[in-house]
Amino acid sequence: MALLGIAILILVIIIFLMIAYFVVRNIAQLVINAIIGLVTLFIVNFFHLMQYAGKPDIGFDWITIIICALAGLPGAILLIILSLVGITL
Repeated sequence: MALLGIAILILVIIIFLMIAYFVVRNIAQLVINAIIGLVTLFIVNFFHLMQYAGKPDIGFDWITIIICALAGLPGAILLIILSLVGITL
């Protein structure tokens, strides 16, 4: 009976570690996407590229960070296109 309890405990620990590994791996990917997207927006703002189209620089707020975190570079490009069209978030 004790051997069965130990086997179940080891199985639960292995399952927990696998779930933790996948969560940490996805969080790392989310952080990398956010950094790439925000660096892209920073470069666009630093060189004032939006002003060539007559638009203001893109601000950094929570919704911008969330879009860049979830979509990365395509999210930053989406924010740039939306800003060029006149839609601000």
